[in-house]
Amino acid sequence: MFLSIFDIFKIGIGPSSSHTMGPMLASARFLDALRQRILRASDTVASLRIEAVLHGSLAFTGRGHATDRAVILGLLGFRPDTLDPDEAVRREAELQERGRIAVAGLPRIDFDTKTGIVFDYGPPLSGHANGLIFRAFDAQGDLYLTETYYSVGGGFVLTADELSGGDIKAVDASVLRPYPFGSAAEMLAMGAASQRSIAAMKRANETVSRSEADLDAGLDRIWTVMDACIERGLSTDGTLPGGLNVRRRARHIHQALLSERGSNRVQPHVASDWLSVYAMAINEENAGGGQVVTAPTNGAAGVVPAVMRYYRDHCIGANQTGIRDFLLVAAAIGGLIKTNASISGAEVGCQGEVGSAAAMAAAGLCAALGGTNAQVENAAEIALEHHLGLTCDPIRGLVQVPCIERNGLGAIKAVAAASLALRGDGSHIMPLDNCIEAMKQTGRDMSVRYKETSTGGLAVNLPEC
Repeated sequence: MFLSIFDIFKIGIGPSSSHTMGPMLASARFLDALRQRILRASDTVASLRIEAVLHGSLAFTGRGHATDRAVILGLLGFRPDTLDPDEAVRREAELQERGRIAVAGLPRIDFDTKTGIVFDYGPPLSGHANGLIFRAFDAQGDLYLTETYYSVGGGFVLTADELSGGDIKAVDASVLRPYPFGSAAEMLAMGAASQRSIAAMKRANETVSRSEADLDAGLDRIWTVMDACIERGLSTDGTLPGGLNVRRRARHIHQALLSERGSNRVQPHVASDWLSVYAMAINEENAGGGQVVTAPTNGAAGVVPAVMRYYRDHCIGANQTGIRDFLLVAAAIGGLIKTNASISGAEVGCQGEVGSAAAMAAAGLCAALGGTNAQVENAAEIALEHHLGLTCDPIRGLVQVPCIERNGLGAIKAVAAASLALRGDGSHIMPLDNCIEAMKQTGRDMSVRYKETSTGGLAVNLPEC
């Protein structure tokens, strides 16, 4: 299964790729399904009424993740990568007042923003912890169309049929790639046989579908959006929404770090503070609903960019080629984890989000610093291994505590893992493939209370006074 770098790194909005971006895209897919049904049957339908039912983790933490708003914005025609915040607010207010949606190619759609979204706190749907069902009723109240979608992490959305068939991106199924590795072992074997780096093999796979120039432009855009997000986070004060009254800290920490430069007060471990502040800047932006890049998810969006910024601003010999190779290698590792396990906190806990992001960042940094393929694979394994068992227990369902600081610690672990791997020759005991399988098994055994339901762990151990 080929996953493009642009599948792994998607430009979108916070606070969650699975709970915000995914449901927004599911809404858009349901509108497309309605259009196809009307065209196929040549139906004459005067009006339709739509309802959406959220199940599992989408129900339990949907309000904190703005899932209900995401569904509404999707029905209004917005997409995560192009959303205009001011226009979204205007259209939402208009919908609340009129209760109707005008969509090209469809009859009038009635939608009540107060009753049209149902939070079902019963057992999750059988396919995945993040399930939602859309239903459309005709003017007589009869069911006209229903579809079940699963938001499986990182902004990926599958219908029930697609999920049962394991189809993440069917459009690429028939496209032959020169290096179709589906495991880390295959990746290393193909690299050895071709004498190519992981970045070069990933680049060759990507340029089957696009030119080198388009690929580089896309890579540069991803990094530009990531870096801009860091800059916004480093310059913004205030309190994050949601009721926890979490104050933004990145700007204050950044100013303190800048004031210490060149002085004799700087501790040797200051590099960890820079990594943390870069990651926190992004995740504060994400928690505020700002524009971020899934890496591989929104909840873990700070790790990869933080390590990339660290590479660019703090590492000797950093250059644009290194930035591009970093992204290519990180995407290759993220694709392996997504295909063979999961990047969904609702499915395997935060080991699948920050753990995966740390593995991606460690591999990317190792490659950018000249690591061999074996060292890159080793770096990814070290980072992932030391996130195994990490739970997803956000307080009040908000992507704030412990998520913001956790991204900083994930970035620190990623750099440590890359450094350890570069000190060795790439040989190690636990292969990355086996570590990915261990993560999958650990997630399967983990209680649902610790998988983005906010019913266990830190989420139920915050004093109310």
